[in-house]
Amino acid sequence: MADLTPTPERPGLHVSKPSPNAPATGSAVCHCGASATATGDNQVRALVEGYTANHGSAHGRAGR
Repeated sequence: MADLTPTPERPGLHVSKPSPNAPATGSAVCHCGASATATGDNQVRALVEGYTANHGSAHGRAGR
């Protein structure tokens, strides 16, 4: 399987939870240069919410 971790050359959001008992991990890189990582279900949930609200496709929304 290809490495799905986002990079400045391939921005995006990646979340992994290998099993129900393992903590989730996440990483995000935006084309604007912002990046973040998180470990733990609640922290990853916050990372995803923040990324989708403020980065990625949010940069293309009118009024932003």
